[in-house]
Amino acid sequence: MTDITPELVAEHGLSPDEYGVILNALGRTPNLTELGIFSVMWSEHCSYKSSRLHLKKLPTTGPQVICGPGENAGVVDIGDGDAAIFKMESHNHPSFIEPYQGAATGVGGILRDVFTMGARPVANMNALRFGAPDHPKTRHLVKGVVAGIGGYGNCVGVPTVGGETNFHPAYNGNILVNAMTVGTARTDKIFYSAAAGIGNPVIYVGSKTGRDGIHGATMASAEFTDDSEEKRPTVQVGDPFTEKLLIEACLELMATDAIVAIQDMGAAGLTSSSVEMADKGGVGIHLDLDKVPCREEAMTPYEMMLSESQERMLMVLKPGREAQAQKIFEKWELDFAVIGEVTDTKHLVLSFGGETVCDIPLGPLGDNAPLYDRPHMPTPKREALGGVEFSNAVTDDLLTLMGSSALASRRWIWEQYDHMVMADTIGRPGGDAAVVRVHGTKKALAITTDCNPRYCFADPVEGGKQAIAEAYRNLTAVGATPLATTDCMNFGNPERPEIMGQFVGCIEGMAEACAALDMPIVSGNVSLYNETNGVGVLPTPAIGAIGLLKDYDKRTDISLKADGEVIWLIGKPGAHLGQSEWLRTIANREDGPPPSVDLDAEKAVGDYVRTLIAEGKVTAAHDISDGGLLVAVTEMALAGDKGATLDALDHPAAFGEDQARYVVTAPAGTDIEGTRLGTVGGSTIAVGGENVALEALKAAHRDWLPNLMQQ
Repeated sequence: MTDITPELVAEHGLSPDEYGVILNALGRTPNLTELGIFSVMWSEHCSYKSSRLHLKKLPTTGPQVICGPGENAGVVDIGDGDAAIFKMESHNHPSFIEPYQGAATGVGGILRDVFTMGARPVANMNALRFGAPDHPKTRHLVKGVVAGIGGYGNCVGVPTVGGETNFHPAYNGNILVNAMTVGTARTDKIFYSAAAGIGNPVIYVGSKTGRDGIHGATMASAEFTDDSEEKRPTVQVGDPFTEKLLIEACLELMATDAIVAIQDMGAAGLTSSSVEMADKGGVGIHLDLDKVPCREEAMTPYEMMLSESQERMLMVLKPGREAQAQKIFEKWELDFAVIGEVTDTKHLVLSFGGETVCDIPLGPLGDNAPLYDRPHMPTPKREALGGVEFSNAVTDDLLTLMGSSALASRRWIWEQYDHMVMADTIGRPGGDAAVVRVHGTKKALAITTDCNPRYCFADPVEGGKQAIAEAYRNLTAVGATPLATTDCMNFGNPERPEIMGQFVGCIEGMAEACAALDMPIVSGNVSLYNETNGVGVLPTPAIGAIGLLKDYDKRTDISLKADGEVIWLIGKPGAHLGQSEWLRTIANREDGPPPSVDLDAEKAVGDYVRTLIAEGKVTAAHDISDGGLLVAVTEMALAGDKGATLDALDHPAAFGEDQARYVVTAPAGTDIEGTRLGTVGGSTIAVGGENVALEALKAAHRDWLPNLMQQ
């Protein structure tokens, strides 16, 4: 019998006050297993104890929303009895410690969140943040993370269709690996996690339980120190081939009516899955741990309940359907075990070796977990940008920017991902949004991830707005109607008022933008304590969003198409250089305020651009974001391998990052409400009397990342 000492309580990440609540809830001292269960369920990663209060401010409903936050993933209606199911999650700490397995199991976990709801996964995305390119660990981390994402996604047979990758010194000690999965299902075949039916059997399926990943959720809820490498045992190990079998077996069983509730074993494994299912259903649950399939000898109840071994699911079946389900899972060569039953006690009761080793009321573990209103300090407003000098030709700065860490091609990354498996990808990586057919229909889903952490650091409210607005523009630029959003809220230590102020500010901006642009948040994840030795990452509310194309033949992309076509700016001419990529890369400064976001303008301009695309009036479209207008035109030129001749632009007009703007092209004579910029053609990007060869831009853009990775 282990003595529960104050030191042991602290090792489990529980404060003295929290431990006092546990003593009060139980009316006695917990044993080690019970302490471990409280530890993981009350971790920041599982309980959202610092963020739940503020997450309630986000819009989560709309006529398109079938299921908002609170389930494994969000569900939106895409017409004709079809639904899109999607979510984004973080796997930051594990990926820094063990980049391949950390990233791979991040992909595996988000896949399970989606197919648990009854969806067949059709696309993966990611949002990655690494430290400075010259930091000694950066190349190792990039290689491992990209290989892990590709290795898992490619083997499981789900295309990785896009994402984003940024480099910044703020992530030197704590990278961010955010994974997103989108799936499709029929609206009458969506599965939920609330357990029901007293006496119904509780079933364990998938892989056996091992000792990998124990305390993973707790580790993900603490900041790093110099000894973080020692936490390698808390990183799970994934097997994509088993996951593929698990997807097929679950979908086969879902085609019957045997399942009452189903939940994947993610963070906190068997603990979180059983507690969440019972708590949502307002019932109790009894598990006989002697029946849990284990792959290691002499595993204790503590280890079984806290293991985060991968590729495992928990489900409640209708009585008498066990044999039918077992036959399916054994056909797919997966473990199947009846390990418990639903009870009316509203307690989690665990048996092992003929004894009761845990008896905890579910209320304190679930909905009644600690909830904190942490002190928060608003981020001071930045002073206006001043003292900016323009000493280079516009085209010289353009060449530098296109070969910079911020704007260089990410082809080296996405070429390692199979983005064509399943044969429904029609908008490949490299554009504003990926486009994936809804199999067997003319519909397609547009998918994007985006966020500008520098904007969020300078002004969290405007940065939060901009993250949603840019996702909206990315979807609009391919012709899709934006539908809904998922988020991955990556921040530092919430116990520091300035960090909590960043979180609260970003939520405020996001909520305003989601409401104005009709893009409710239907799922998401919060990852706090992204710090090393007290140095936090930039506030990074990564946004994943989906939109709908009713006819994928009417989509557009970013590539310039034909000589002589006219290049147009839709939206107002810009000049805002505060927090811009030009300022960071050319002037070596990160100051001034970020661009303000006019949500009425975003809506009006976006509606107009989608109308132009739907009516077939434009041949290419691209939103203006990092790098500004001239970078957007150049990206279009590189994608189409065609030059462009533009009227003269000064530096602010060329590189300002003002919002609510797009570049489109159209045949000469097309009626467009915008500012005429120039024409398509030639082998250079010509701006007034200056020009730079397309080949030079192509080489700089293409070679930066491969050269970095070959060093």
